[in-house]
Amino acid sequence: MAWFRKERRPRTSARERLEIPPDAWDKCDDCGHVDLREKFERNFQVCPQCGYHRRIAARRYVELLTDPGSFVELFGNLRSTDPLGFEGYRERIETAYRQVGTHEAMLAGYGTLTGVELNLGVMDFAFMGGSMGSVVGEKVARLARRSLERRVPLVIVSASGGARMQEGVLSLMQMAKTSVMMAQLKENGVPFISILTNPTTGGVSASYALQGDVILAEPGAVIGFAGPRVIKQTIGQDLPEGFQTAEFLLEHGMVDAVVPRPQLAYTTAALIRLMLGLPPAGAGD
Repeated sequence: MAWFRKERRPRTSARERLEIPPDAWDKCDDCGHVDLREKFERNFQVCPQCGYHRRIAARRYVELLTDPGSFVELFGNLRSTDPLGFEGYRERIETAYRQVGTHEAMLAGYGTLTGVELNLGVMDFAFMGGSMGSVVGEKVARLARRSLERRVPLVIVSASGGARMQEGVLSLMQMAKTSVMMAQLKENGVPFISILTNPTTGGVSASYALQGDVILAEPGAVIGFAGPRVIKQTIGQDLPEGFQTAEFLLEHGMVDAVVPRPQLAYTTAALIRLMLGLPPAGAGD
């Protein structure tokens, strides 16, 4: 009879199968840790396992070091030329503009951080290795001049392989030009905070990058003038382990602090307020 027979019905799973797309995962370049790409992104491309710092674009640093919506780009009309007629240079510049953006190897502008105005320049290593040519030198000089005239703190994030060889002595002259402007800031008591990322080398490290009132560096960043191989060949001696890393330079007094990227905004804001004689952010809340 019908009521003694158990009618079999197709069973449906109460839970839907969760499909995770393959590109949702990311892997640390240093330790091999695998995690969600979103987690790396939220942590500003710092590995949650070992703390390895990947390079990030200039605009990501702008997001990190300014209040939301406050940044205004300056000097965006400056363009590199080919003053020496260097073979293939024009083509490389045009390719870099298409791939990276028209801000050249430095994105410059002004904004606020915890409500305090600052001028900000961020080098972009993706644009010809962050090399310093006439445009980068001019942007740094103009930012420094703007800080001097308005008495606004200057923050520069460096990531560079050094001077741009395709512009020859003109790129080397940027070292002197930018150094003069940093000296004027110091003489007039305008704060300059320099943040060194991986790598900061060559003419950039030999000029404005290591002339800050406070010099911060990201963990593991390579910082120096010439490469280890060149130095070893020059002095004829083996170099210490970890030579030219941020931690080595901190130990020997060349930088003031090694600061993980997620803490850069807090540290920079605290330093600016301290140097301007302002109370800490939120102290009056």
